[in-house]
Amino acid sequence: MSGGVIGGRQARNRITELIRAARICTLTTISLDGRLVGRPMTLQRAEFDGQLWFFAYAGSATVRQLRVNPEVEMSLHDPQAQVWASITGSARDDHDQARAERLWHPGLAGWFPDGPATAGLTLVAVHPTAARCWDARGGQVELIGPVGAASSGGSSADRREDGY
Repeated sequence: MSGGVIGGRQARNRITELIRAARICTLTTISLDGRLVGRPMTLQRAEFDGQLWFFAYAGSATVRQLRVNPEVEMSLHDPQAQVWASITGSARDDHDQARAERLWHPGLAGWFPDGPATAGLTLVAVHPTAARCWDARGGQVELIGPVGAASSGGSSADRREDGY
């Protein structure tokens, strides 16, 4: 199994490709009692700018959990390309009405019936620190280092863990 390490603009472009193809991810937080909790979340339909944005309710378990422990993981799958990705990072809630209006799309109406004006709505901002992509067709592991920062992409031991 081979692969490479990418960073900077190439990393941002790769993450944007994954987001557009997957459209939904599993966002995993750490519960107040230390358990991992995953839930499906709709990915933003915008160019990746170094942060991923999700809509949530300010009083939800998701937001309460990330306020206590901001470390999160997102799992994405591109079924056409047969690529799976795991993106790790830190999250925070950030109610920004203008951003909510920019990122809003009709597919969110089932959860937030009044659109960006839904009472209790907030945004969750995830700042990715690293990502790993597995390509089933090419048998490659791609390590994406911190976006916008210099990175070695991890140790050789980290790369060995990515295989099967």
